[in-house]
Parts: sequence; structure tokens; C-alpha cells
Amino acid sequence: MKKTLLYAALAVAPAVATAQDAAPRRIGFESSYTDISSGKWTGPRTSDGQPDVQGHWSNTIANHSNFTDPQGGVPGDPKPSRRAVEPRDTRAPSRVTDPPDGQVPFQSWARAKQQEFVANFHNPTAPQYIEPLARCAPGGVPKSFMWHGYEIRQYPGYVLFLFDSGTRIIHLDGKPHLDKKIKLWNADSRGHWEGNTLVVDATNNNGKALFGRSGEFFSENAQVTERYVFAPDGQRYNYKATITDPTVYTRPWTATIPARRHTDPSTADGWHYQVALDHAGKTPVVEHYERICAENNIGFGNVSTAQAGQAR
Repeated sequence: MKKTLLYAALAVAPAVATAQDAAPRRIGFESSYTDISSGKWTGPRTSDGQPDVQGHWSNTIANHSNFTDPQGGVPGDPKPSRRAVEPRDTRAPSRVTDPPDGQVPFQSWARAKQQEFVANFHNPTAPQYIEPLARCAPGGVPKSFMWHGYEIRQYPGYVLFLFDSGTRIIHLDGKPHLDKKIKLWNADSRGHWEGNTLVVDATNNNGKALFGRSGEFFSENAQVTERYVFAPDGQRYNYKATITDPTVYTRPWTATIPARRHTDPSTADGWHYQVALDHAGKTPVVEHYERICAENNIGFGNVSTAQAGQAR
């Protein structure tokens, strides 16, 4: 058991350093974001009429180290980043946009549980103090939108998200949710388009994923109403999730995670996607990395790549 905890703790440490130090140099995190209004979609559409938002995306303000202080690093970090020691008002705002204080409205017992996780994060003495994503578990809702880049693909009746930590399918066919006894890391998602906004009802969460290395969580009773509001030019969108879970919170609350599209090959890197050559070795092809990290499998960060000009 002690060896297992040690290995998991070591897996956490380099991931934090890499995400905080390398990612800003590669894609440039921002300290603010602009609200996007719901309205008509005037851009291209897919064959079945969906707004065409396919491509490579990533969040714009920080990774998942801290949910309510996105650029502040993991609370209590013995080696905090430069941004973490700067005044709070110089960093990006909390992802919690309602309530106005930027804090998750936990019930007292749930806040104590979250704080217990934080207190033990840097020296975990039990499995529950190790962040699930460090063990290659799926990121879950809403953390998958904060961890590295991801790809959106669309098919008739579906929207598909390809994350580093698993996939998620949004069903647009109007069928009912799965039986409530079935619980999933990435939820059971049923959605529809309202102009430029993809509206999704995410249920059947298993409640195992955390929102970040700051320990925020919900239970398997949570219901998440998501709104993916895309800008008219199709280059940005804001993910807005209203979370209701009366077994954990004192009231429903809303998180906002801004995202931008990546199309410039110069921004490609090992955390988001790669630019390889086609089979003829001539035409650049942008594609998402295939990570071999899977739950209870191999340590995080390993990727499967294609050499330029070679078949996969």
C-alpha cells in the first residue's frame, strides 16, 4: 500500500509542474475572458444541420490545479509558481460565476471533506487523497474541459468529445437517459442546439471525479445543465455548467470555462495535438494525440504518435 501511494504521489508532482510551467509558454493562458451571448448561428453547418464546431479546442485561463483560483496553483504547494504568489486580483477569476463570491456553496460536511483532501494532497497517506486523474481515471464533468486540449467531432445526431482522459458522446436524438442505476465517469448526456448554443442535460454521473486538485466534487446525485455558447466566428466558446446536487450543496451554482479553437500548426504540442504528414509525406495533418493512459493502466503523460510520412 505504501509503495502504491508513493508511486501515485510521484505521478501527481511532475504533472502539476508540467501543466503550470510548460503549457503557458505553448498556448498562452489569459487572465480574463469575454462573455458570449446566446443567439443565432451564422457560421457553417454539418450535413445534418448542426452548427459546425469541429476541431481542436482548449480552455484559455489555466489547468485543473485549482478550481476557484485557476492560476493560483494547488493550495498549499510547497513550491508555488510565480503567479501563485502574486496578488489574487492579478490572476484569472474563479470558474464559479454564481454565486458572486466565486466559491462552491458546499454544505458544511462537504466543505470539510474538500479541505481534508487539500490538506493531504502533497503528502497523501491514503488512496482517497490521490487525485483520480493521476491514476489515469477519466476527468469527468466538468474537469475534462480544463485538462489539456481536446477535439470535437460531429456526426448526424451526435457531438463527440475526444479528451486525453476518455471520450464523451452528446446524444441529439431525443432519446431518454439511461437507467438511473447506470453511473458513468463522463455522464450520460442528452442535448439539443438552440442557435449558437449546445444545451446538454448531463446525468448518471458516478461522482468519483474531482473538479481539480483543490478537491471540489459532487455526488452521483448531481444533475448538470450545460450550455456551450459559441462565438459567431466559431473561434471561441464559453462552457457554462449549472450544477444541482442537494446532497452536497446548499443551492445550485454555475461554473464557466472559456475555450478557444486551435488551428495554427505553430501551437501544436504534446499536450494538445500534433501536426504530422499524410501517408504521402507531403500534406500536414492536424490530429489529437492518442494517450495510452487508461484507468489503472500506465502512468499519465504517455502518448502514441505517428512519425512524419509513416502510416499509423
